[in-house]
Amino acid sequence: MRIAISGKSGCGNSTVSRLVAQRLGLRLINLTFKDLAAEYGVSFAELHRRAARDPAIDRDLDRRQLARAAAGGCVLGSRLAIWLLEEADLKVYLDGAPEVRARRIAEREDMAEADALAAMNARDREDRARYLKLYRIDVDRYEHADLVLDTARRNQFQVANAIVAAAGASGYIA
Repeated sequence: MRIAISGKSGCGNSTVSRLVAQRLGLRLINLTFKDLAAEYGVSFAELHRRAARDPAIDRDLDRRQLARAAAGGCVLGSRLAIWLLEEADLKVYLDGAPEVRARRIAEREDMAEADALAAMNARDREDRARYLKLYRIDVDRYEHADLVLDTARRNQFQVANAIVAAAGASGYIA
């Protein structure tokens, strides 16, 4: 079974993907720009600036994740998972009000909520434009997802439980 989970910053994508993988005994694949920045020895902000100019960065990240997912038995958590992992058995999109997402980012990054909201909105716009140009993927259009969950109204455990339940209801788990 392969589960693809996508969502914008602050929706809990990494946390929920980890919880779902643990609950179902699946491999977690969640390579992020933060991971790449550390690997490249640059800041997250610098990597994001480079990605805006160099499509090879996104392509490398996505290629590496899809190669790992090809072996099956995984939860792939990434911005583009539900679009790129076409053969996923379950595609989940995590949604959330911008204010809630910004509050989570502010807490995680130890910054003011207003600053987090401004940075998050700018990143969302930049990511959308980049993915449209690179793959013709509009991350604001996720109607093809099997399940859309509002993470502003649920905590990470409730979201993970809903995904596990959906996987079971769909016959993917016993």
